[in-house]
Amino acid sequence: MRDSVLPPHSGGSHIQKEYKEGEPFDWRNVHDVFTWSKSGQVNMAYECIDRHVNAGKGAHRALYYIGKGKAITYTYHELQSEVSRWANVLRRYGVGKGDYVFVFLPKHPYGYIAMLAAIRIGAVVGPLFEAFMEEAVKDRINDCEGKYLITDQSFMDRVNKEEIPSLRHIFTTDSGNDTTEISIVEEARVESSFSEVEWVDLEDGLNIHYTSGSTGKPKGIIHAHRNMIQQYQTGRWVLDLHENDVYWCTAHPGWVTGTVYGVFAPLLNGVTVVIHGGRFSAEAWYQVLEEAGVTVWYSAPTAFRMLQAEGEDLQKKFDLSSLRHILSVGEPLNPEVIYWAYETLGLRIHDTWWMTETGAQLIANVPTRTIKPGSMGRPIPGIEVSILDEEGSPLPAFETGHLAIRTSWPSIMKEVWKNKQKFNSYFPYGEDWYIAGDLAYLDEDGYVFFQGRSDDMINSSGERIGPFEVESKLIEHPAIKEAGVIGKPDDVRGEIVKAFVTINHGYDWGEELFKEVRLFVKDKLAAHAAPREIEVLEELPKTQISGKLLRRELKKREQERATFSS
Repeated sequence: MRDSVLPPHSGGSHIQKEYKEGEPFDWRNVHDVFTWSKSGQVNMAYECIDRHVNAGKGAHRALYYIGKGKAITYTYHELQSEVSRWANVLRRYGVGKGDYVFVFLPKHPYGYIAMLAAIRIGAVVGPLFEAFMEEAVKDRINDCEGKYLITDQSFMDRVNKEEIPSLRHIFTTDSGNDTTEISIVEEARVESSFSEVEWVDLEDGLNIHYTSGSTGKPKGIIHAHRNMIQQYQTGRWVLDLHENDVYWCTAHPGWVTGTVYGVFAPLLNGVTVVIHGGRFSAEAWYQVLEEAGVTVWYSAPTAFRMLQAEGEDLQKKFDLSSLRHILSVGEPLNPEVIYWAYETLGLRIHDTWWMTETGAQLIANVPTRTIKPGSMGRPIPGIEVSILDEEGSPLPAFETGHLAIRTSWPSIMKEVWKNKQKFNSYFPYGEDWYIAGDLAYLDEDGYVFFQGRSDDMINSSGERIGPFEVESKLIEHPAIKEAGVIGKPDDVRGEIVKAFVTINHGYDWGEELFKEVRLFVKDKLAAHAAPREIEVLEELPKTQISGKLLRRELKKREQERATFSS
């Protein structure tokens, strides 16, 4: 029988040395790390690069790219020089403080250099995911009237210049095709390796990321340079980054995780950042871990589940002994995946929780704390969490309600671009509490257990049921490969629990197996949580990019059936 908790790491972590559990924490204690605490001169790019070079660490490797059969490295000094050259090119073409510069590039050092060069001269950077198509690119740039774009010729068929009238210049990382395109790499070669830093205020805009909801256009979330306070500290305490670490965040910088924990947090902590330019495959990823000697690895539950599905035989072909710390983000982490890593790698996977709007991690399983599989951890020092009811009053332990974070923390969003109403919607009970839109409960030890998005909860005969908990229990059964759970309207119970599943090889679905699976959930979880209906699919609907389960598509399927049958 598996333990219900996994013990903490033993010794060596930053948080263990610097923080005593239960003591209050003041974010102002972090300020002394940064040069602006003494000089008053603020710039994220300077703190990510120049601060380390000036401290004598210029020869330390900053970026390590693996892709297309070759490896590329940049030391912190080389990164400083290249970022300066690109910054000089951007300045020469009119880019200035407060301008919006979008970066639409693959996972490659050029993308990192482009972002840092824009920030160095005071611009607000808008990273775009490499798989975005024409409409997604157009909507984002048009929304904030972006003037500049840094991209690649292979992406230009998705950049409709005629429909993005605000664009003044397009910079490409290869040769330009016409007078509106500038080869930034070629022009940077003749520029000086020194560039003046545009000093800004902590509240000045740093980056913009667009969140996609189920309805409406994406909303532009703007963050400020003050984010570096929390991004540095969570990199130190949650990622547990040490100077000689080799760190790999698998997210593309076009997503907020790839920006915050793929670029800012690791560079602020002065470590080596691994960039993998290829597509996902279990073999390729294991190869990167081995070749780069990755010590700290941050990825997503979908990726871990795909690695788990490949089996241990493949994993054993690679030397993964360099790994000491693994983390997950993006969606709830199923307990089964945590046990898999613990049993095959001897390491816990530390779930973390935060959002585009929060700017950095707020809730996490840090190295010094016991992990309760199924929980996303406890609030990090300096963060207060509560579970509120519909009136905004705190709920006791084990009662599900709205996950709320007491304001304010250093990395909270600065604004939603030209949408004050949307910004205010995150604070329905007043400015003291940020409401995430997630439903959760706290246990007696303060661990947070995600139950679903506010519109995903199932209410069956007065019982509130979180779909994630049921899904996690379903995939513990050996017959179930994947599961998605929704509430199906029911005249008697209001809703019933319905599960959509995919089946592992070697199992034949039928009435007998249905009863077995249902009883398994009933015995392991609760009678009211056991699915009353289970439908087998060849594949569950997921987001094309990140592989997140789309419960709304399962709900839509049921609604269409109900409409058709009536």
